[in-house]
Parts: sequence; structure tokens; C-alpha cells
Amino acid sequence: MDTFWICFGFTAQAAFAARFVVQWIASERAGRSIVPMLFWYLSMIGGLMLLTYAISRMDPVFIVGQAGGVFIYARNIYLIKRPKTAR
Repeated sequence: MDTFWICFGFTAQAAFAARFVVQWIASERAGRSIVPMLFWYLSMIGGLMLLTYAISRMDPVFIVGQAGGVFIYARNIYLIKRPKTAR
């Protein structure tokens, strides 16, 4: 079971790290710094996976850190996706 969680943790970290590559490529293409929607989705996926990993390890510091991030990613996705009339 330990091998599963280590593989899961590395996959989670890869998903989380991929968001920076996505942001970098999008910014290079635009010629300015931008944060594409895929950045937030990868943040959420990677954050949830890392939170799951932290819970499996019962690491309270890691759990609190990831839970806070997941809340922020969810809020940003909500703010971007909400109807323009609600703004």
C-alpha cells in the first residue's frame, strides 16, 4: 500500500507542477503574463490529490496547507465562471 501512496503523491505533485508550465506557455504565447483557466483546474486537481495524500499520511501541517489552497482555487474558479450579471 505504501508504494501506491508514493506513486499517488508523485502524480499529484506532477499535476500541481504542470500548472506552472501551462501558465508559462500561455504567457509566452500572449506576450504578457496571464493565468489561463487550465491553471486553476490543475491547481484544484493537484491540490485535492495532495490533500488526499496528506490525509493518508496524517500530516496536519500538510493538510492545513493544502486545504487552504483548495479553498482559494475553488473560489477563483467560481469567480471566473459565475455569470457576468452577478458581478
